Amino acid sequence: MKKVVVSILLLVIIIPVVWILTYQFEGKEPVVDIKLPSLYLKKSYEMSLHVTDPKTGLRNIMVSIMQQGKEKVLLDKKYDSSGFLGLFSETKTLEASFIIPVESWKYGMTDGEAVIRIMVSDYSWRGWNKGNISYTEKKVIIDSKPPKVNVLTKRHNIERGGTGLVIYELFEENIKSGVKAGDNFFPGHAGLFENKNIYAVFFALDHMQGPGSQLSVVAEDIAGNITKRGFYYYIRDKKFKTDILNISDRFLERKMPDFDVGEKNGSFQGGENPLLEKFLYINGELRKNNVETILSVPKITENKKYWDGRFLRLKGSAKRAGFADRRIYKYNGKEIDRAVHLGIDLASTSNAPVKAANSGRVIFAQFVGIFGNTVIIDHGFGLCSLYSHLNQISINKGDLLKRGDDIGVTGLTGLAGGDHLHFSMIVHNVFVNPVEWWDGSWIKNNITAKIEFVKQMP
Repeated sequence: MKKVVVSILLLVIIIPVVWILTYQFEGKEPVVDIKLPSLYLKKSYEMSLHVTDPKTGLRNIMVSIMQQGKEKVLLDKKYDSSGFLGLFSETKTLEASFIIPVESWKYGMTDGEAVIRIMVSDYSWRGWNKGNISYTEKKVIIDSKPPKVNVLTKRHNIERGGTGLVIYELFEENIKSGVKAGDNFFPGHAGLFENKNIYAVFFALDHMQGPGSQLSVVAEDIAGNITKRGFYYYIRDKKFKTDILNISDRFLERKMPDFDVGEKNGSFQGGENPLLEKFLYINGELRKNNVETILSVPKITENKKYWDGRFLRLKGSAKRAGFADRRIYKYNGKEIDRAVHLGIDLASTSNAPVKAANSGRVIFAQFVGIFGNTVIIDHGFGLCSLYSHLNQISINKGDLLKRGDDIGVTGLTGLAGGDHLHFSMIVHNVFVNPVEWWDGSWIKNNITAKIEFVKQMP
């Protein structure tokens, strides 16, 4: 009988007590997940905090920032437990999330190093009922001051579809900077001057941007502080002509078989005019994709000025189409499509030798859709020249070329209707008017004079 009583006592009293003690004395610390947008604290700064304790529940969460012995509490959250000594509580909190603003400038703290501290405790009976405690520290740097920018060039005259140059000075490292032209950003580059704090940026207005476009130098530090500095500029407007291109059946029969558009090939079969439908796809969707491919290339530019003097034009050539011509395509007298021509077409004799317009490094030499066989030369600091519809390419990617070196011969690859060279100038990711770069006086007044002016500054 006694053994039975003992067994009952073990089952009813001792085992539950052991279980309770084991549960309440659990030794796992609360889990803290903190996400900082940056280790650099600017004026507008928020950190996110997520805390979990799946067993005994959260007791206290405290977050503070410390600098040179000065501490500011950012969060002090206490959780009650209605159960006896934390047992069998129905209201315990197992997890919590917070978005905590950190406004160090309001706390009398200065720019420099600081520490964010997080302390979280739970309802474990460990530590004489103080619970398991999790400590986390994150070293941060308070940086509330935007970068300083000094624009060195004085006047900036630019035309719709044209190029400009701004030179400016920065006063700290690790700054992302450049020129904002409307919504487009042109990165600045060091390396043009001995002083590594002086940056140059070639920027551009595309054919849609005229007077009224907003231009400014923008600089952003690691903390995300931004400075926007205006500069004097004048934008000249320019009108572009409209050109009508008549698409003939002979052209379609000659050119459309050259294009392999993959799975789309079959979709044109069975249509009223399969060749015309294929042309519209090529002139629309494929053109868009090919332009994106071309404009992604100049981002690998070098911080080195390769070129010197005016750029060469195809020798003995006549202009067949101008920059930013508004093209209207007609078939049997009816308008079927529109596009903008983002270069200048130059025609000479068939297979005429094509020379490098200026010195630079070849960064692209391959076939690309409507452009056909194409070469792109990097002249440094985001400035590139493009040569398309070549029948033959005689250089390779990576080659260093001098002004006037052979790069190939003209042809009619791609969507060319006749033997010619399609020549473009590109600034970062914008096609610009090549006529400017053929003009030595324009280059002197708008580019090289600015460079020499800054070089002579004390």
